[in-house]
Amino acid sequence: MECVFCKIIAGELPSRKVYEDEKILAFHDINPVAPVHFLVVPKRHTKSLNYISDNDDVDHICYALRKIPEIAALLNVDDSGYRVIINVGEDGGQTVEHLHYHVIGGKKLGWGK
Repeated sequence: MECVFCKIIAGELPSRKVYEDEKILAFHDINPVAPVHFLVVPKRHTKSLNYISDNDDVDHICYALRKIPEIAALLNVDDSGYRVIINVGEDGGQTVEHLHYHVIGGKKLGWGK
């Protein structure tokens, strides 16, 4: 198994878990860009948005999106607002080839550079 997120899901690598169930794992980003920055990772491996292939992939992706507000509430950023980002490919900033969602909040967010 080469995928770092698959290794985290399998418990082979440590993470600071925020939430876990049978379909997703949410954990704090190791290089946060805001006071709250966690990742939501579907346990079913899909390389990126470009590789969604069937209804089962879509179900896992929609499930993860539906759970993000609940997880954000655990970290008290639900009402104050947060940003959800999906990076796709190297030029899009994707550094791990496993579909995942960055959830960022805890401060007023701008658009950067």
